[in-house]
Amino acid sequence: MEDRKITVFMQKTPVVWGGALICCLLWGSAFPCVKIGYRLFAVAADDSAAQILFAGLRFTLAGILAILIGSLLSRRLLLPKREAAGGIAILCLLQTVIQYFFFYIGLAHTSGVKASIIEAVSVFVAILVASFLFHQESLTLAKIGGCIIGFAGVVLINARGVETGFALNGEGFLFLSTVSYAFSSVYLKRLSQRFDPVMLSGWQFVFGGLIMTGAGFLMGGRLQMVSGGAVPMLLYLAFISAAAYSLWGILLKYNPVSRVAVFGFMNPVFGVLLSALLLGEKEQAGGLISILSLILVSTGIWIVNRGKEPGRES
Repeated sequence: MEDRKITVFMQKTPVVWGGALICCLLWGSAFPCVKIGYRLFAVAADDSAAQILFAGLRFTLAGILAILIGSLLSRRLLLPKREAAGGIAILCLLQTVIQYFFFYIGLAHTSGVKASIIEAVSVFVAILVASFLFHQESLTLAKIGGCIIGFAGVVLINARGVETGFALNGEGFLFLSTVSYAFSSVYLKRLSQRFDPVMLSGWQFVFGGLIMTGAGFLMGGRLQMVSGGAVPMLLYLAFISAAAYSLWGILLKYNPVSRVAVFGFMNPVFGVLLSALLLGEKEQAGGLISILSLILVSTGIWIVNRGKEPGRES
């Protein structure tokens, strides 16, 4: 009976919208905060090894934070069960190692604008994977239409900086990163039906972060703190991942992938707006453009979510 109450609560529209938007706001703040972190740790734009090392430390700390917070909330230490080990290993490869390996290298060889647009493709991929490969839900015209409208909003807010051209180690790597992330979201939903999503997120971050830290160090990456704000910024970035991925995993556990994944269109929108606020990058955050973009993205999200709450459907 208690599980049923939790399920109904987590499927309520205000809970899904509120929780997903908190995740997207946190992830959106990562765009400018990673750039600030690079400055504070003297990481050059073309130093992939240092970037991977930086990401590895961030995600290792994120895993530790997620496990500690989850353990305090559940009043027990979140240790992975033996039967969850294989799933955690696959999840850490998809969600952390592969995704961010391709992301950081790809980002170094393309513009942030194109990266934001390509990243939004993960919403389409996640829904297609959930529908056709994992058969977790059906693909409807409403979902397709909502995704197209939401994607249009992402393109609009980035339109001023779009450049032509394609590089395998740039746009190609970013696309592979989005595919890896999409698969990880769908796979996380499957695993969360059997295991605690906070435990899954925490331990996959620990293992994935350690792998990336080791890889970055072996590649010659080194970090140098040039300001007292370096450690607090790293801790904040770790908190972003710990809180957002854990909450995202909980939402995926109780809701269809499409209902949650479509909010991913808000990530680059929040990224542009927060970059304008924190970094002074105001070229793309023009008033009318931002408003129209938010309207399109919100409309797309509403179309995908306009059905009845899953817990109340007959």
